[in-house]
Amino acid sequence: MTIPPLPAIMLEPLVRTALLEDLGRAGDVTTDAIVPADMHQTMVLNAREAGVVAGLDLAVLAFRLLDPAISVHKHVGDGGRVVAGQAIATVSGPARGLLTGERTALNFLCHLSGIASATRTVVDAVQGTRAHIVCTRKTTPGLRALEKHAIRLGGGSNHRFGLDDAVLIKDNHIAVAGGIVPAMERARAHCGHMVKIEVEVDTLAQLEEALVMKADAVLLDNMTPATLAEAVAMVGGRAVTEASGRVLPQTAPAIAASGVDLISIGWLTHSAPILDIGLDYPAA
Repeated sequence: MTIPPLPAIMLEPLVRTALLEDLGRAGDVTTDAIVPADMHQTMVLNAREAGVVAGLDLAVLAFRLLDPAISVHKHVGDGGRVVAGQAIATVSGPARGLLTGERTALNFLCHLSGIASATRTVVDAVQGTRAHIVCTRKTTPGLRALEKHAIRLGGGSNHRFGLDDAVLIKDNHIAVAGGIVPAMERARAHCGHMVKIEVEVDTLAQLEEALVMKADAVLLDNMTPATLAEAVAMVGGRAVTEASGRVLPQTAPAIAASGVDLISIGWLTHSAPILDIGLDYPAA
């Protein structure tokens, strides 16, 4: 499935802010001192390790906001897989713009490609099961839309974008409300018929309560694969089942084999390592 790009109007304010942060009060004094204003150059964005590309449109914006005369030829689009040494894009134009925009472009490109690559690793690990890999709200402030887009480019799916998307009754909500039943009763009375309700459960006894209250989805937190299989059998298709808690590529297959519908993983957005990409001169 082709993932459509995010609209440029969403990306430009983020790239502009990043560039202004880097330019500071006096601009790029190094490049301005060393590189002639009329010098043109061609350089290549190269993958230095295998992975999945994400954030290329932001990299392009970083260069073009500095100098609209810079042109970019993409060899691999967002969502494409690359191997070490593969060219992702060729950038050409005024050398000052290329060098000044390099770090901002790479910050976005490496970070988001790292998220997409990590996601693809887990998605591949559960291939052949019914489980979909989904993200969480554990995102970098201000970059949630970008990071969740990278999840999709890596083959994953998105959980809530914000607190207003749906009701997710977690352990602290349950503790404050005095139990699952009163928490769900209050949520249902407060929200309209279009709002889905998911409940986090730690035990099969809690799961039974959530099912009696007809939860739309249940978050099965930190359960073993054997317990997850019992939980899926208990649910019997009456609710969407989501497994969560310290999921790694090595543990994901056993979790997916339990029959859960979703596996949510926070580290994909908050701790995935970058994909090493460089802007190389001269052009290969």
